[in-house]
Amino acid sequence: MFAVIRTGGKQYRVAPNDIIEIEKIAGEPGDIVQLGEVILLGGDGGPKTGSPTISGASVAAEVLEQKRDDKIIVFKKKRRKGYRRTKGHRQALTALRITEILTDGKKPSKAAAKPEPKKAEAPKPKPEAKKAEAKPAAKKPEAKPAAKKAEAKPAAKKPAAKAAAKKPAKAAAKAPAKKPAPKKK
Repeated sequence: MFAVIRTGGKQYRVAPNDIIEIEKIAGEPGDIVQLGEVILLGGDGGPKTGSPTISGASVAAEVLEQKRDDKIIVFKKKRRKGYRRTKGHRQALTALRITEILTDGKKPSKAAAKPEPKKAEAPKPKPEAKKAEAKPAAKKPEAKPAAKKAEAKPAAKKPAAKAAAKKPAKAAAKAPAKKPAPKKK
């Protein structure tokens, strides 16, 4: 079963156990929120639409975290007028896990908020042992690039010295140029 909900001026297609990021709504991590603007319900028996919303339908979700989106840069410019303005913006977001889709005015159940436990938690200590072994080996290659940088710096200075030597020679060649003789009337 899926639903299309409207929140924050946007529409989202959701199903149970989906994780979505919406514009900020009130709630602490772990709270259950109810989103009441359900536009469409789909699943068994075909889609059901509302005008504009389906009465009695809602979506229950658990708040995972309150966070901020990446920064966007807003740059305004009017050409040939010297007008430039730069501003940054970070949108406040709420991450939700959809727990259940409710119909006929039902209330969200507390048991549906618990996700299935993950089985990948047990093998975590093994990768840490590999990381400890890899750290001493990683220190040795760092010394070689540092030596290459030191060698590259004197080589960069030599072409600059040659360019400085050429400039005075050109200036000396231009200095002894004589003015043409004035025309007779």
